Amino acid sequence: MDWTDRHCRYFYRLLSKHAFLYSEMVTTGALIHGDRHRFLHFDSTEHPVALQLGGSNPNDLAVCASMAEDYGYAEVNLNVGCPSDRVQNGRFGACLMAEPDLVAECVDAMKNKVALPVTVKSRIGIDDQDSFDELAHFIDTVAAAGCSVFIIHARKAWLKGLSPKQNREVPPLDYERVYKIKASFPHLEIILNGGITHFDQADRVLQTVDGVMIGREIYHNPYLLADVDAHFFDGVAERPSREAVVQALMPYIEQRLAEGVRLNSIVRHVLGLFHGEPHARSWRRHLSENGPKNGADVNVLFNALALTRG
Repeated sequence: MDWTDRHCRYFYRLLSKHAFLYSEMVTTGALIHGDRHRFLHFDSTEHPVALQLGGSNPNDLAVCASMAEDYGYAEVNLNVGCPSDRVQNGRFGACLMAEPDLVAECVDAMKNKVALPVTVKSRIGIDDQDSFDELAHFIDTVAAAGCSVFIIHARKAWLKGLSPKQNREVPPLDYERVYKIKASFPHLEIILNGGITHFDQADRVLQTVDGVMIGREIYHNPYLLADVDAHFFDGVAERPSREAVVQALMPYIEQRLAEGVRLNSIVRHVLGLFHGEPHARSWRRHLSENGPKNGADVNVLFNALALTRG
């Protein structure tokens, strides 16, 4: 939430043409009672892109899945993995792993409403409900409702006692648990999430499961995406330079500024573009200090880019 918004995804698509992108998690309440266009509108160049939903009311989820279809998303993903307190209070996210029948009902309601693929993102367990048998029961129950794709974050979630940040780091990764799920459900598409920071890891994981999702590493080191197409897809994709990506982003920024979007809403997503490069700190500092200023425009990026040339 608050990370992979439409501006972030537009930027990512400049780095990779083939990676499947996911929206930030959007609650059903925000879409039904709020400004749905703000959350659902996206640039056509972002395709393929999935809408990630948070909710537990089957009827509401069906309504929101229909919105996703109307807006042209390629997939609807139900988040059953987020452990934050505000998610739990709304009865969605990771706490729903304790209610596989309800999750199945939610999937069934969405499947009956739209032709889009309906997928589920989960953890390997929650609190003391973290045995393989409990995870397998969850997968089996939800799959019976029509879900054939599961994205599994290979950590359990502690719903009490750990912050969302700690829940992404403290519970140990257990890839073997995910591999065992794939072996037990070979007909399902199993995508592993959690702890993947480089392609050698991804290659090893892909020997057993069907896909890899990378979240935080891409956000903090987005240029990693520039090698995705050549490494995982056609093998001949040309790697765009960092400067070329910034130049390609400029027209988009100018269009959004003309619509009233503040510069910082976009450039906050590109702070890590020069991660590991000699002038990365100067790039980040200039954008962080000048991006939020009133009237900030594309010149902020031009000046930051000049700093990276030494």
